[in-house]
Amino acid sequence: MKSLSVVVIDYNGGNLASAAQALEHAAQLSHIPARVEISNTVEALKQADRIVLPGQGAFRDCAQGLQNIPHLLETLNEVTKTGTPFLGICVGMQLMAEEGFENDRTPGLGWIKGKITKMSPPGQRLPQMGWNELTFSTPSHPLLQGLHQGVHGYFVHSYALSDYASEDIVATTDYGGALPAIVAKGNRAGTQFHVEKSQKTGLHILGNFLRWSSSDPV
Repeated sequence: MKSLSVVVIDYNGGNLASAAQALEHAAQLSHIPARVEISNTVEALKQADRIVLPGQGAFRDCAQGLQNIPHLLETLNEVTKTGTPFLGICVGMQLMAEEGFENDRTPGLGWIKGKITKMSPPGQRLPQMGWNELTFSTPSHPLLQGLHQGVHGYFVHSYALSDYASEDIVATTDYGGALPAIVAKGNRAGTQFHVEKSQKTGLHILGNFLRWSSSDPV
């Protein structure tokens, strides 16, 4: 089996090493030969078999970090449009939306419908921090293969996707109401929770991501 080239995008978004280490661990557990590198070069993105965009901090800062790297955004759009599987984590998932409203309005990648707004969960504190149960909206999605309803992910966030298209939602979590936990459209997917901190469930999802092909049925 050909070794996969997996690129974790370096854009000063935080959590890069943790994401890379989790991907390497998931590859070992799944017996998938993979070479994981942290990079922001156009050449690395064009040669990648899988692309991961971690995110930690504010939506606006992360969006600006992407924009500050020459040709990164246009290359990311190009290679994922042609089928390279993409996974956004936390703010990396939020950046897939049309716009975010943390520290003023900021355009997102526009890959999925919706905007990132501050949560107002009745009777709950912000940020949402800790382990929360996942409810699968699209249990047949390849990222969920081998998982059962009720597994948990580790969340740390105060902003969430709103005004979304229901067909883009793969899983939700309940925190004073249903919130998107996993989104996907075509070969582009994202998790609001930190898969790299979600232990067995997170590693299983990352293993599924490494096996995922854009031709897989959803």
